[in-house]
Amino acid sequence: MVTTESTSTRDTLVSAGETAPDFALKDQAGNTIRLSDFRGKTVVLYFYPVSFSGGCTLEACQFRDSYEDFKQAGAEVIGVSSDSVETQDKFASQYKLPFVLLSDPDDKVGKTYGVKRKYVVFKGRATFIIDVNGVVQHSFESINFGAHMARALRVVRELAAKQA
Repeated sequence: MVTTESTSTRDTLVSAGETAPDFALKDQAGNTIRLSDFRGKTVVLYFYPVSFSGGCTLEACQFRDSYEDFKQAGAEVIGVSSDSVETQDKFASQYKLPFVLLSDPDDKVGKTYGVKRKYVVFKGRATFIIDVNGVVQHSFESINFGAHMARALRVVRELAAKQA
């Protein structure tokens, strides 16, 4: 099940100041998760190309290792790839990932957010920081998997400091 507020493909990333498009995707347990379920919390929504690849595994483990820091700053972490629910479940289990992984098999949500394919088969890597009101506060795209967690945590901490 994939539903979004918009089925359009964007040429650019959803950017700061825009309302984050709502969607419904299956998580690694097969439950339907909506972005709007997290309203009232800051959300780190990160798109990655494929589970179990070297870079994507390292990125997921960086988010795992800093998960408590995100939680302390009031944020939820959500990872999205085009992998199946079953693959997401295996990935989360094998690497003990404490956060939600979503399956976007047709890449509809990725396209709605403007995440571009960097290779013929895999979509790119992008991260969105969404505030408690569902508004994107920061977005960036980089194939460098190492940059995403640190940058996301910095922005989340800045948002938490402003809200304090």
